[in-house]
Amino acid sequence: MASRKSRAAAARYVVWLIVLLLLAALLGGGAMLWSWRGPGPATAPLSVTIREGATLSSSAHALEKAGAIRSARIFLRLARLFGSTRPVRAGEYEVPAHASQDAILELLQSGKTKQRFVTIPEGMPAILVYEKLKAEPLLVGDIAVPPEGSVLPDSYSFDRGDTRAAVLKRMQAAMTTTLDRLWAARKPTAVVKTPREAIILASIVEKETALPQERRMVAAVYSNRLKEGMMLQADPTVIYPVTKGKPLGRRILRSELRADNGYNTYARRGLPEGPIANPGRASIAAVLDPADSHALYFVADGKGGHVFADTLDQHNANVQKYYAIRRARGEM
Repeated sequence: MASRKSRAAAARYVVWLIVLLLLAALLGGGAMLWSWRGPGPATAPLSVTIREGATLSSSAHALEKAGAIRSARIFLRLARLFGSTRPVRAGEYEVPAHASQDAILELLQSGKTKQRFVTIPEGMPAILVYEKLKAEPLLVGDIAVPPEGSVLPDSYSFDRGDTRAAVLKRMQAAMTTTLDRLWAARKPTAVVKTPREAIILASIVEKETALPQERRMVAAVYSNRLKEGMMLQADPTVIYPVTKGKPLGRRILRSELRADNGYNTYARRGLPEGPIANPGRASIAAVLDPADSHALYFVADGKGGHVFADTLDQHNANVQKYYAIRRARGEM
């Protein structure tokens, strides 16, 4: 009888031991899973760079050093238990605040690196493109001032440590691709004869108006003047040789209006010898499809835009209206 009770007690003990072991395993597994998927220690977004050829182990140590995870050793152990076997990818990553170890591994395996951009506005001259790239501290290497008109204005992404030459090359490739596409679709009314002439005229249009709805009209004025053999008389072409496209900061001098330097369209007929800025897609498209207009003149309307005229008499009347607006404002 005693032996039977002893065996029953022993069996109950074994059952309870198994239950306790299973419970401990479940609690331990749950704790590990919580550690893997629970919030991380970072109290703010962190930037972590994974070097080319980095292993999961070296990446874990970089994460620990940055404060994105608490322990590289634990991260590696949990990654082998719960994580994907895909390799981590090189680049700079922005780890969100309190990101879990699970989310961090997924981020490093996704290749979704931190996006940085350098923006080239429409009409920015080459010297300012050069200065902007030189001033970006996360780019490396040297470049020369690019040829005027060779860069397509846009926003370009880059990674920390990219070379300035590589970013500039992408800007110029974008211009080549865009110009080829727009040139192939040019209308018979376009007065320019070559893609280079399109860039030159588009750079003038870009500098003359900031209003998208005016670009084709401004392009029409200059196209009509070229057809008539008239001087373009575009002020930005006078300024360019003086400042290389940077703001003049004063009124144009009479001597500058008379200077024959290859760019000044008050001193010679036809297009200047080269572009005076980097024109955007819209301005290039405008000179390749100018508005259907006989306008030969335009002047500011006092509201941020321009008023156009077919004849000199109309233009002179428009100029007097503009002067009246300026006098009423106390500007003259």
